[in-house]
Amino acid sequence: MIAARGLPIEVTPGAIVSGFMPMKTEINPLPLLRKIAGQGAQLALPCIAGRGKALIMRAWKFGDAFKEGQWGIREPMPDAPEVAPDILIVPLACFDRAGHRIGYGAGYYDMTIHVLRAKKKVVAIGVAFAAQEIAQVPATERDERLDFVLTEKEIIAFR
Repeated sequence: MIAARGLPIEVTPGAIVSGFMPMKTEINPLPLLRKIAGQGAQLALPCIAGRGKALIMRAWKFGDAFKEGQWGIREPMPDAPEVAPDILIVPLACFDRAGHRIGYGAGYYDMTIHVLRAKKKVVAIGVAFAAQEIAQVPATERDERLDFVLTEKEIIAFR
């Protein structure tokens, strides 16, 4: 349903959109990434650079080989070019109506969004099941707010 709706912002040809490879019961963003690629976007996936470091986003397209990263997450090969996304599609464990999210505890996406936003305008879009919404995320000053959350039921804008 999320892929059928697409993104709530225009994806210009050549825009760099990073996604993620789902793990366990995370919502699967691959159908959305396939649609975005069909609109002419260049795709990217995250690679973990180490604890306390921002993610490295590497160019990727459907059919490319993967390597197994931390926690068994599929990542682009180390020789894939590093890119700076214009749009980040972000995983989350839960979110609230203020645009805050809880990830999986290492702060990788907060660091990455912060670093990218210091360089250019970047739109951060969480994707989740509607049931992952909570009343209030206990956010800190280090947490980066999302611009949107896409669920199977709605598009929630925080801008």
